[in-house]
Amino acid sequence: MSVFTLLGLDKTFSHGVHPPEYKDLTADKPIRRLPFADEMIIPLSQHTGAPAKPIVREGQEVVRSEPIAEPGGFVSVPMHAPATGRVARIGLARDVRGGMSPAIFLQLYPGESQEILYGAPVDVDTMSNEQIVKAVQGTGVVGLGGAAFPTHVKLAVPEGKHIDTVVVNGCECEPYLTTDHRLMVEHPEDVFEGIHVVQRAYKAERVIVGIENNKPDAVEAMRRVKPSDGSIEVESIVTKYPQGAEKMLIKSLLDREVPSGGLPLDVGAAVFNVATLAQVGELLPMQRGLIERTITVTGPAVANPGNYLVALGTPIRFILEQCRYRGEDASVVILGGPMMGTAVPSLDIPITKGVTSILVLDRAEVEKRNRKEYPCIKCGSCVDACPMHLNPSKLGQFARKRDFDTMANVFNLMDCFECGSCSYVCPSNIPLVQRFRGAKSIIRERKAVS
Repeated sequence: MSVFTLLGLDKTFSHGVHPPEYKDLTADKPIRRLPFADEMIIPLSQHTGAPAKPIVREGQEVVRSEPIAEPGGFVSVPMHAPATGRVARIGLARDVRGGMSPAIFLQLYPGESQEILYGAPVDVDTMSNEQIVKAVQGTGVVGLGGAAFPTHVKLAVPEGKHIDTVVVNGCECEPYLTTDHRLMVEHPEDVFEGIHVVQRAYKAERVIVGIENNKPDAVEAMRRVKPSDGSIEVESIVTKYPQGAEKMLIKSLLDREVPSGGLPLDVGAAVFNVATLAQVGELLPMQRGLIERTITVTGPAVANPGNYLVALGTPIRFILEQCRYRGEDASVVILGGPMMGTAVPSLDIPITKGVTSILVLDRAEVEKRNRKEYPCIKCGSCVDACPMHLNPSKLGQFARKRDFDTMANVFNLMDCFECGSCSYVCPSNIPLVQRFRGAKSIIRERKAVS
């Protein structure tokens, strides 16, 4: 075996970028639980698909992990009480897009132990694929890497398709984020429990875990507890952004190309984030609901950065106060990482299932990023960076002209997954990914009304 193979340097994809990692702020910080806020706000839409429907009434008492909203369809998941308390009201709450969306407001009981009393054991090894799909939906688990796509939908493979390989995403390539890293170091057993569930659902012949080689302790921890029968491989792969994107990871680990407009299942693969699998492995055997998640709270304006276990529905303001953020220095608060994250319009927005991180940048950091935009100089840097081998320069030109049809039909705009690599390398500081995001939104709206 060559030294390149041992270091994972032969497992990568073409193009991509190498932004500063900034992971040293929290990479060595063990996961700690934060206190409960007095009031939780549980949005009914925390996932891709139809919003959940409330099954509780105002004034009703609920216990921790009890279902409080049912799925609004197959591509939907239930919501569970993140804490024991009383339903204060059901109404509108501000969301990350700056609008208002339906939510359940839960008032906690002071002095309550918050012990989880809801749930009942089940034997996964006796369940059929259909039963596993239904049970996973019942947990409310969605993709915890940021996409928030309902996990059970991935497990329901369309007729005529077969998943031969499960790919486990332990890359966490976004700068600043370290939640997946700490999860693999501290709770690798939960990840393998989740792997067992999805491997059984698919009857997959192979499972391969990909971890970027800047996390050697995570690679060691996962290899230490993996099954000894050789059924699961743990691979160290090149640290490069966006290595954690599912199409890039499939290329790096399996050398398979997902076709334009296609999905991983088109090449016999399914990709799951390690945090998603850990929750499936922890919750499904006891038929409990997803009520909390680990997030990274970090950035130059946070005095106590770290990895924290927080109840879903906890307001961002409460979390930042617990982490002693310096409000006078803070300039922007981002949910997620700096490459693909979203700036929040209000600190009263709650943590939802898809939130991986709260990143607080100070004024000095923001000023470095908010540079003047200049005309495109046709240098080709964005073309060299794009992991999907698109032409961001051309797409940007057509975006300015609002020629969305050409963007979609000629230059394959919809293959862009908005990783931000093009914007990162652009010497003219053109906000390419923002323009692509807007164009894609308009294209989707036109299709919806046509």
